[in-house]
Amino acid sequence: MTRIPKPSDHICRTATVEPAKAGVPEERGAPGEASRRRQSGEPGEAGELAEPPLPGQVGQPGQAGQPGQAGQPGQPGSVESLYPFLYSGAADLTALLAQARASTVAKAQEAMELRAKVCARSGDALAACAGQAAARFAAGGRLLTFGNGGSATDAQQVATQFLYPGGDALPLPALCLASDTAVVTALSNDIGVDVVFARQVAAFGRPGDIALGLSTSGNSPNLLRAFDEASRRGLMTIGIAGYDGGKMAELDSLDFLFVAPSASIHRIQEAQTTVYHILWELIAAEMVGGPVRA
Repeated sequence: MTRIPKPSDHICRTATVEPAKAGVPEERGAPGEASRRRQSGEPGEAGELAEPPLPGQVGQPGQAGQPGQAGQPGQPGSVESLYPFLYSGAADLTALLAQARASTVAKAQEAMELRAKVCARSGDALAACAGQAAARFAAGGRLLTFGNGGSATDAQQVATQFLYPGGDALPLPALCLASDTAVVTALSNDIGVDVVFARQVAAFGRPGDIALGLSTSGNSPNLLRAFDEASRRGLMTIGIAGYDGGKMAELDSLDFLFVAPSASIHRIQEAQTTVYHILWELIAAEMVGGPVRA
């Protein structure tokens, strides 16, 4: 039996931090997230910008009644509350740049600390997941990925990473179920959004395949149904979520769940990106060294 590799140092080299504090209500997010979620029609999958927009894109400071994503200046979730140094009226460019740098450094530190939390919680599970997935690939299995909004983009990236890894890495069969606009819109229009992934899993999924879904909230109904369908058909199931895992944490149909315990959409998605890249690294290493037999 081939030894299961330890998790990559990419997520484990940072200093140890306090264990994550879960228990975030499943439909809540950081201040200001709720309105964006309502606009998207799906909790936590709004496809938000990587960072809040700059001043001028959502109304100037002091215009409290103006529409826009920012909210009232100075209120939680507004651009001013996130970047107060841009609204201070200071004319000292050197000081302004120093504050901007400090804000960037603070965000990077938050991202590193969150990756360390994920490593502490799930490092061994990532290695075990990679071993089982490699065995399925070696036996002819394929990877099916899915997600909504920004998570759909991540799902596309996961499939691309496996299918076109570049260099001398071994390409592995993968398909993103969020990529076919005709199929997704037909199912959404004719039946309902809740089935857009489950119906495709039923059509494409085979025993021995792998289903991987991403959600920032962990509450997406169409992911929950897809995981149930995948498990019923004998697929290995992998979930990647944020907050405290949401409803995905309650599923019996998930074989592995990796949670980025944060209330920030931005930090969650950054940590999730690290998780699936590390998962690919470990699977690729297993395929080269000889996969673990399930």
